[in-house]
Amino acid sequence: MAVMSPHSLHPPCLWHAWAQMRPDDIALITPDTPYTWQTLTEHIHQLACVLAAQGVGEGTVVTVVSKNSPDVVLLHLACIQLGAITALTMPQPCQALREKLRVLYGEGRPRCLWLSESVIAGWSAQDRQTLLTDVQQLKLQAPVAASTLCLARHAEQRDTEQRNTKQIVSIVFTSGSSGAPKAVAHTQAQHLASARGLLAVFPFQQHDCWLLSLPLYHVSGLSILYRWLSAGACLKIGNSRLEKDIEGATHASLVATQLKRLLDLRQPLQLSHVLLGGSDVPLPLCQQARDCGIETWLGYGMTEAASTVTAKPTDDIPSAGRVLPNRQVQLRNHRIYIAGDTLASGYYHQGQLIPLVDEQGWFDTKDVGLWVDGELRITGRADNQFISGGENIHCEEIEAVLNRHPDIRQSMVIPVHCPEYGARPIALIDSPSDLPALQLPLWLADKLTRFKIPDAFFPMPQQPQTGIKVSRQAIKAWFSDHHSEYLVMNNPENGQ
Repeated sequence: MAVMSPHSLHPPCLWHAWAQMRPDDIALITPDTPYTWQTLTEHIHQLACVLAAQGVGEGTVVTVVSKNSPDVVLLHLACIQLGAITALTMPQPCQALREKLRVLYGEGRPRCLWLSESVIAGWSAQDRQTLLTDVQQLKLQAPVAASTLCLARHAEQRDTEQRNTKQIVSIVFTSGSSGAPKAVAHTQAQHLASARGLLAVFPFQQHDCWLLSLPLYHVSGLSILYRWLSAGACLKIGNSRLEKDIEGATHASLVATQLKRLLDLRQPLQLSHVLLGGSDVPLPLCQQARDCGIETWLGYGMTEAASTVTAKPTDDIPSAGRVLPNRQVQLRNHRIYIAGDTLASGYYHQGQLIPLVDEQGWFDTKDVGLWVDGELRITGRADNQFISGGENIHCEEIEAVLNRHPDIRQSMVIPVHCPEYGARPIALIDSPSDLPALQLPLWLADKLTRFKIPDAFFPMPQQPQTGIKVSRQAIKAWFSDHHSEYLVMNNPENGQ
């Protein structure tokens, strides 16, 4: 059978087109059921009918509160078919969710939610009553009237007739450096531009299977869906048990600690490619993966850019790789600005889009970097940079060195006030060993210039994560509460 290029398929009907070309190929593997492209398309259509019967239509914002599950994947695709918008958010306390609902809907606007059973079960009766008042709680199984079937078929016909691909299809929340939630809105065309730019250099073919190993409410998880749809390959959804879920998967997006845990198990793996993100990745870990036949890649990206902006196979050059197709990057006084086809349409607020670019169409990432032989090296966040005795210090630069220590799982550097130098770094360390035994000042002596070595080292507390990241703001708040002898600088760029 001839293989059609995904670039020749019209974006809104990708699963329809794969169903026409390869109806019996496995498209989706869930803990209970494998779906062919044909059965997947039928399930999406049926769910679109059910949603339409409950009033979901073009422009409806459907808030989805859940961990990864087949229901979330099918719901997102059914909303695309209906022209609705999926706002994906993590299970969280009611107060945090109410804040996000105010961003999405505003006063007096109908609120449309789907919550997984486990989310509802985790709330108190009072929380349920408070949050679910004046909210339409969607069901995924419901009787469907014949007229609704016609409505869903009409929505599908609009897809095949190339309806506007500039309509918003997803909203993903990001807290940025301020901690306040921002609702980042992307079109399907922007998601697919991101996917296709990466797949132009990163091998992922129709016979491959990508594990949905990251949460869909995080852009790096959502981007896996669009790579899958672009390639017409297979997507696997597991039970959040990585060592079991990885069976049969050829591709995965992981952080370094997940990859290390898999390799340490020494179980047979079909993995051929891993896209790594998060903190600094130790080169010995990548070499260990290569010995097992796994090619590791590094990527740099963000929510506003629909995930990955630069990428490369891991090597001994400390950089985030080259700019991928469909993206543009420029540096202004080392500050990183991005543009291109993957950039979000704006920040969504109560039905309106707030622009995120400047007058020239560039987005300020607030990251700092430099070019190294055509590759982008990230040196840190502008708001994590501070001045100590007249010298610029980037927290991430020190963290990257600390994370190479064999007994350090993770580190976080924060600036504290110093009467003599203005500010000094201290480090919080996650390690199975006692910190004094690590002799970190001595270990760092030949790896960092003297003024960058932290003045003190403390054990890192266990803190809730924001998406797949540890919250720097939460760590700072904890440190302030438990070490009042230090004055933490929350806005070091502004000297505060």
